[in-house]
Amino acid sequence: MYVMLTGAAALWGAATGLLVPRAAYRFSVEPEDAWRDTCPAGHPFSGVARGWLGSTRCAACAAGAAARTTAQTNTAAVPAQPAEPAGSADTSTREGDGREGDPCAEPDARYAPAVLAPVATTLGCAALAAATGLRPELAVWLLLAPVAVLLATIDRRVHRLPDRLTLPLAGAAVVLLGGAALLPEHAGSWLSALLGGLALGGFYFLLFLINPNGMGFGDVKLALSLGAALGWYGWAIVFAGGFAGFVLGAVYGFGLVILRRAGRRTGIPFGPFMIAGALLGILFGGLAA
Repeated sequence: MYVMLTGAAALWGAATGLLVPRAAYRFSVEPEDAWRDTCPAGHPFSGVARGWLGSTRCAACAAGAAARTTAQTNTAAVPAQPAEPAGSADTSTREGDGREGDPCAEPDARYAPAVLAPVATTLGCAALAAATGLRPELAVWLLLAPVAVLLATIDRRVHRLPDRLTLPLAGAAVVLLGGAALLPEHAGSWLSALLGGLALGGFYFLLFLINPNGMGFGDVKLALSLGAALGWYGWAIVFAGGFAGFVLGAVYGFGLVILRRAGRRTGIPFGPFMIAGALLGILFGGLAA
């Protein structure tokens, strides 16, 4: 039964993870910039949820590249013309086809990485199912996991955690866990989840006040949802998951310094490590419950 449950969770993670890269591409902009509405070639997004959900392969780019390939094939089939006298040829169109760096140049070209996020979502959902089992909070973890991967992807790219995602995630965590608390055989406490979110968010807010350059306010808002998820299993899990995030971030930063790819004052995206630490805490809490 657990094997089937884990497999179903992995399939859910794979399906939802495939939707992460396009949304991450659209959200990965500087704070003063608007969300991306087009692919790199300028074709507007279309599809489900006003173009937020879909693959990272632009259909218009693929169609244009395929048409160019067909035209080049037809041109190659035309018999070669006699060579023109030296110095009389027009070289204005022979120095290049004007398509260097063109995102439409290849039919299969993607405008964003499309492997890491689905793999991470698949593995994360499978691990959550294996640790949680058939308890009702598993549905909450599976719903929150793709959004967490999306946030980690955005933060890794542009060091930003958008309010459009962090604040609804915190509200969803509290509401969904409140629903899980009403179902039989749950293994947590909604009150401790609520307090855990406030405690971890308050702790990160204190760090933000002490060192605004080292801790972003987006991390504070992310801590609300992670604290609620960790608090579901109790205060020990809140501490363990929160501490794990700092350890992972410290190890990563120290590794960059050792490899001379960063200095001691170089900023790193902390959101992915917060999320990874919370995942470890939830897995431990689910196994221990």
